[in-house]
Amino acid sequence: MPEHNVNTDLTFFTNEPDSTLLDRFVAILKDVKYFDILVGYFRSSGFFRLYKSFENIEKIRILVGLSLDKKTFQIIEAANNSDFESHAKVKEYFGDVLVTEIENSADAKEVEDGILKFVEFIKSGKIEIKAHPSRNIHAKVYISRYHEDDRDFGNVITGSSNFSEAGLVAQREFNVQLKNSSDVKYALEKFEALWKEAVDISDYYVDVIKTRTYLDDSITPYQLYLKFLYEYFKADLSINEELFYKNFPANFMQLKYQEQAVINAKRILEEFGGVFLADVVGLGKTYISALLANQLPGRHLIIASPALLDKDNPNSWPNVFHDFKIAAEFESVGKLEKIIERGTERYDNVFIDEAHKFRNETNISYENLSRICSGKKVILVTATPLNNSPLDILAQIKLFQKGKNSTIPGIKNLDYFFSSLQKRLKKLDRKKDYDE
Repeated sequence: MPEHNVNTDLTFFTNEPDSTLLDRFVAILKDVKYFDILVGYFRSSGFFRLYKSFENIEKIRILVGLSLDKKTFQIIEAANNSDFESHAKVKEYFGDVLVTEIENSADAKEVEDGILKFVEFIKSGKIEIKAHPSRNIHAKVYISRYHEDDRDFGNVITGSSNFSEAGLVAQREFNVQLKNSSDVKYALEKFEALWKEAVDISDYYVDVIKTRTYLDDSITPYQLYLKFLYEYFKADLSINEELFYKNFPANFMQLKYQEQAVINAKRILEEFGGVFLADVVGLGKTYISALLANQLPGRHLIIASPALLDKDNPNSWPNVFHDFKIAAEFESVGKLEKIIERGTERYDNVFIDEAHKFRNETNISYENLSRICSGKKVILVTATPLNNSPLDILAQIKLFQKGKNSTIPGIKNLDYFFSSLQKRLKKLDRKKDYDE
């Protein structure tokens, strides 16, 4: 804990630099035997600021006046005919508040260390914490009592600061420190009366920390990994199958890998504006495209080779989309200029079959396709997105991303990333690497 040059002779003090409640506590608590806290808000996530100053204190009592919303207050009031039920409601409310506080606390080791030290102090009996089942307590009172052989009885600090990081240092507060023994004894008398009425939540506090927050040390790294995967993919795990399989052909086989491909493709498409459907030949990319189109709002444009637009071909794009009752417009890859002349504004989603053919940014076909795709969702359908070099991938990605200002995490400049990758590959001795 850093040294603080604090003028403790001032009766009034604020949270201005070198005049914070934290500074005052650090200065006076080193000689304190008993410390009692009465506050409307107690934030254990701010405890790291002071726990070192608490090490030599024999006993600390914390009394929290619950700041209840009207509904919760009415529930507790209705339960007052049963002490057990009333106390249970108070604990339940406090537990929910505590969980929310920990979830929203700063992701810092010092905060975690402070909370764990707080738990340690509770387990050892150094700290007791109670909650008062009344929403009429808005006091902020801190009562310090010195050792018996000290010339002073103690002091009391009161004012606007709650026991939270904001109240200790951040917010502009006004507090006053009273050193007259009669003031301290009066405050202590009132505290004792409220303490008798309050609900002990010390053990419950520890239980909530250990079972309902990330500080649960019974969770293994593997379980944490599984939880991470679940949170990341949970939207993919819960689909409305009735809507998903709407308008499916009666004889269509529902394959799980195709369903998952559509879910993933839709998520990527919504996040980045484009996606590759790059399964190998024979895994039904046309059918996956139809399933995906069924999940997308707006009008669809499909660009493909003439052979795959031929209605005499049962697996052609028009036939597959017809089977799934999906309205779309189809155009040959050789008639891109015609699409531009007709106008591209009415399309929302562009499906490009054999997208690997557009791996060269310098030809006129690519330029035309780029104009068509501008501002659209782009679905690149290909079994071989990479033919010659990573620059093949770059050209296709740039149909839906800006080369020097992409939205792909960690790769702001796509042009630089892929050119650097290409240079590294050229330096490799592939024959030597193969022999090794």
